[in-house]
Amino acid sequence: MIIKSVNLETVCGITSKLPENVHPEVAFAGKSNVGKSSLINALMNRKSLARTSSQPGKTQTINYYNINDELYFVDLPGYGYAKANEKVKAQWGKMVEDYLHKSKQLKCVFLLIDIRHEPGKNDVIMYDWIKSHGYQPIIIATKLDKINRSQIQKQLKLIRNTLNTGKDTILIPFSATTKQGKEEIYEMLDGIVEASVAD
Repeated sequence: MIIKSVNLETVCGITSKLPENVHPEVAFAGKSNVGKSSLINALMNRKSLARTSSQPGKTQTINYYNINDELYFVDLPGYGYAKANEKVKAQWGKMVEDYLHKSKQLKCVFLLIDIRHEPGKNDVIMYDWIKSHGYQPIIIATKLDKINRSQIQKQLKLIRNTLNTGKDTILIPFSATTKQGKEEIYEMLDGIVEASVAD
């Protein structure tokens, strides 16, 4: 995939109507502070279009990025942020559920998990939730550069076991710093675009 153009096209808040896009959508879900904005910026070859923040819980909207006028990256609100009150958490949850339920163009959901830690309760719930909506999440294990090479396989196994993934679940280790894993994700995105053109 060669990124020619990127445009933040639609921002949906709690009361917004979701857009009816004609191009395929890929969604990015993950706990606050898991490195979602860094991943999206790395894939878009942009430094700061998706806002990264030292304060987790900044993404409180669903953001649609039009890529090459052929694909949308859909940045979903981060979940599990401790300081958000229960009402806000419930609203974020409803937004994400509405999106998973109603989007006609959603082809794939990337679920981001910090490779350094065992997936938390919210991660397990999100994984099961995505599956219950009929999608097979692709797991991106972020912050790969923060652990020693010798730990990688052990941590990947821990993620698989905790989420209780099937053998065919794709798990891609990724680093926004070294860009390891980026080409694998691009290959998947190319496949999604090609499939939609074939339709």
